[in-house]
Amino acid sequence: MVPSRLHLLTCTLAVAVVSTLPVPAPSAQEPYLHLNPVVEKLKAGKHVFGVSTSDLSLQNARALARDPNIDYVYLDMEHNAMRFDQLEIFLAGMTDKAGILRRGNAQAHPAVFARFAPYGSENAQWVVKHALDLGLMGVLINNIETVQQAEQIVRTMRYSPQRDSRLPIPRGVRGTAGNGPWFWGVSGAEYRRRADLWPLNPEGDLVFWAMIETVEGVNNADAIAQVPGVSGFYFGAGGDLSNSLGVPDSTHPEVDAAIEKVLGICQARNLACGGTVTANNVASMMEHGYRIINFGGANGGLTAQNEAARRAAVAAGASR
Repeated sequence: MVPSRLHLLTCTLAVAVVSTLPVPAPSAQEPYLHLNPVVEKLKAGKHVFGVSTSDLSLQNARALARDPNIDYVYLDMEHNAMRFDQLEIFLAGMTDKAGILRRGNAQAHPAVFARFAPYGSENAQWVVKHALDLGLMGVLINNIETVQQAEQIVRTMRYSPQRDSRLPIPRGVRGTAGNGPWFWGVSGAEYRRRADLWPLNPEGDLVFWAMIETVEGVNNADAIAQVPGVSGFYFGAGGDLSNSLGVPDSTHPEVDAAIEKVLGICQARNLACGGTVTANNVASMMEHGYRIINFGGANGGLTAQNEAARRAAVAAGASR
């Protein structure tokens, strides 16, 4: 469906509201508030809740933006069309004017991430750059297998450093154009200060979740976890990992053992890890170290299955 001019005007006005609101800055009296709620929660040692979606319609964006219980939505553009024009419309539709006015600040609720078709071994630089310029707050990169691949994504997401930068390494290559400031509701200077990777930059609001999906990725997971700029590991459904291991499916014990190995690395390196859960397994996944909790696909707003998994996570003691 092609959005009407009225829809696009509504989205424009919605985002304009954000730019009139204050963006907290660090001070001795008031703590620094991240615009990305995922960063805010992970920094505090809490669990983050989210969903994935392949529905980039305005209707779905508005439905998800009204839900107070999720911190992020990631757009699955790996197995679906990579429609950047639709991504831009979805981002605008995620702006909840009532929520912005109620909170009195520009923090996103929820943050929007995306997952794209290229693997870590492919040249994904243009994809990541273009998506960030539209206003994303994070990316999930499929099949990260080596330190070099992770470092390349980090450089792609970071701006070239200023001469007086406190964190010049890894040196970024991202250009300065784009609509990120407009969607984040901040000035260009404020956006440049905040559009950096957390926890590499304690004031950063971008996240990079590396997906570990092959034997090589598992074997290199500890080294990848130590790459400055990697914000976490995200586990897929296990199909790619089972194929890499040469076993029938994701329920095979070798798949469980590989995931357990990576989870142990996450805990040892204090790195947030997680993936998709159900109401039946979320308690077990949290016990094994999941801090990134994804309730599955939400096309057309949150589903009964999403809500059942969320309630089970809360009942299991999720820190919110």
